[in-house]
Amino acid sequence: MATTTRVLAVLTAAAALTAPATASTAAPARAAACTGYVGLTFDDGPSGTTTSLLNALRQNGLRATMFNTGQNAAANPSLVRAQVTAGMWVANHSYTHPHLTRLSQAQIDSEISRTQQAVANAGGGTPKLFRPPYGETNATVKSVAARYGLTEIIWHVDSQDWNGASTDAIVQSVARLTNGQVLLMHDWPANTLAAVPRIAQTLASRGLCAGAISPQTGRAVAP
Repeated sequence: MATTTRVLAVLTAAAALTAPATASTAAPARAAACTGYVGLTFDDGPSGTTTSLLNALRQNGLRATMFNTGQNAAANPSLVRAQVTAGMWVANHSYTHPHLTRLSQAQIDSEISRTQQAVANAGGGTPKLFRPPYGETNATVKSVAARYGLTEIIWHVDSQDWNGASTDAIVQSVARLTNGQVLLMHDWPANTLAAVPRIAQTLASRGLCAGAISPQTGRAVAP
């Protein structure tokens, strides 16, 4: 009996030593798989499809930057909080999604400032990134954004999901991304939602991970 007890004690001690070591080596192994980072971005939310999108992203281990419009953030504060809870980054996409380059400086200021406030009021923090609707910008838009401490982010690859791109085409656009680049997608297309699992697979097969967008460089970096 004494011998059995000693054997059990040794085995228990060995298990206790081994378990933490296994856990500690797992995380670096995952990190080592990331040879680069890309920025997944979703414009125009939050909306009725946001919850499904967030669930899909989380289930597939993806994080993204959500360029919200101020009016949608104000109307759906719980969804803004859900974006944050799901590990996403919340950014500014103007208040009403106008063509900013056609507006006066005061109107541009209103679009940007009201969105900053709406996102903050909804629990999304103070955005550091700004994407002008349609990617349309000029010196005035840039200067107003800078006044609010915002870095303007356009994109390197357009998924064309807003233009009816198929799920296959959206996945193919992900395959064109290289380290540091940013992909344009949208919160609402059904084909984009359907593409999420394959987006994750495509990135993993290329050693790329979904990262944050740096306010300093405007490129994707490790979260």
